[in-house]
Amino acid sequence: MLDFYRAQFRASNPNRCFVHVSTIMKSLNFVVTLGIALALPSIFAAEEEKSGGATAKENSFIREAAEGGMTEVALGKIAQSSGVREDVKKFGGQMVKDHGQANDELKAIAAKMNISVPGKVSEKHKANIDKLSKMTGASFDTAYINDTVSDHQEDLSAFEKARSEVTNEDLKKFIDDKVAMIRGHLEMAKKMKESK
Repeated sequence: MLDFYRAQFRASNPNRCFVHVSTIMKSLNFVVTLGIALALPSIFAAEEEKSGGATAKENSFIREAAEGGMTEVALGKIAQSSGVREDVKKFGGQMVKDHGQANDELKAIAAKMNISVPGKVSEKHKANIDKLSKMTGASFDTAYINDTVSDHQEDLSAFEKARSEVTNEDLKKFIDDKVAMIRGHLEMAKKMKESK
């Protein structure tokens, strides 16, 4: 008897079964698509966290800090060879050592965050290096000291600002460590400036 009614229902409504299945498939497709759309942001966030992704501010800070560090090393080498005063030559050597180490640390952190650091300085920094490399004697010493004081004041401000903007723990620790180094360099440069 049940088979009779099923046959009657199918005979009188041949498309009814297909409409119903089609509606179910559309609904199921919608639910799956919605589920994927809702899950994607958390998947991407987890992937970024896993891969050590960086914010735009972290990217910018790393690029600027790397360029600044390379510039300090280049200028420190010039100070060692072109400086007249012994304290300028010694300070130049300290800059090469300290900023060279800082550059290496920053490269390692950037690599963990999947950020590539620049391989050379920007045109602005290059122009400053070129300008100072053409100077000699006391004029070099004065220009180098003045440049170092103003540059380290700018660096100190940039590092302190970045300290509140970055989220990566390794980068925060790097900033904290290097703020002390920059302060020390700034104080040494100010003393050299005063002892002309």
